[in-house]
Amino acid sequence: MDDHELEGSTTEGYKVGEKKTIDELKNLDADDEALNKWKASLGLATGKQIGDPNDPRTVVIEEIALLVEGRPDIAVDLTKGNALEELKSKPFTLKEGCEYRMRVKFRVQHEVISGLKYVHVVKRKGIKVDKSEEMMGSYGPNTETTPFYSKTFAAEEAPAGMLARGSYSATTRFTDDDKKDHLTYHWAFKIDKDW
Repeated sequence: MDDHELEGSTTEGYKVGEKKTIDELKNLDADDEALNKWKASLGLATGKQIGDPNDPRTVVIEEIALLVEGRPDIAVDLTKGNALEELKSKPFTLKEGCEYRMRVKFRVQHEVISGLKYVHVVKRKGIKVDKSEEMMGSYGPNTETTPFYSKTFAAEEAPAGMLARGSYSATTRFTDDDKKDHLTYHWAFKIDKDW
């Protein structure tokens, strides 16, 4: 899959801010009430930061899950060594026309992440059939009081009909305002008449 297919678009009128360290952000305009509320929303003033000093990643995706009303969640623990390979080699099945959501559980360490974004491209027989992206937001490093973040994405509907049934491949990327690739993975699924 070409990298340009996974590139996130830019939002008109949105300007990427200057990157600052956590200490710079904490001390920035201490008398600005709105800015202090924003800093508090990032957890910059709450608790001791947690993270592995030997792990250079800033965003650590721990789990992805497929949520379908009335069915058990299909959760994949990405902290296990071969989880990403299994996503690609062991497709899961969606019933045609069902409504589903994706959820991600993640940690942020070392610095504030600005404009974290989820970009998702689906192909069938090598032809792109869908692309979606969703802005996740900005996050401060996790603390003891907030050990991880969780984000559930907007509901999507699986295609329906005989022509929609079959195998699909997908690529998902988590990126940010700095266009840093935090995780890209490939996975597969099937659309079938029934579960």
